[in-house]
Amino acid sequence: MGPEFLAVDKNNSIVIDASGVAFEAYGVDVDFPWPEIRSVHYQAGPNGKVLMVAVIPLDGRVYECVVDAKNRDRLHEWFAQLAPVLGYYRPLG
Repeated sequence: MGPEFLAVDKNNSIVIDASGVAFEAYGVDVDFPWPEIRSVHYQAGPNGKVLMVAVIPLDGRVYECVVDAKNRDRLHEWFAQLAPVLGYYRPLG
């Protein structure tokens, strides 16, 4: 069992763990197992207080989930946690 990443707000969540990436947005769950993922990207939202994570599966479509960090400090904490977790599961990107 490897490292895990979790970001949650009142409506959405992002979980990254050994099984892959899971988004929950307003009660709708979408799971992306690692073998089906081409790439995972993340960035801060325009206001600097939301985490935007995008998964691109092998078919090339883009799925995105946005989680409200509420403040820049929490967003920086999430970035610090997210980078090594993605590096562990996706060392080549």
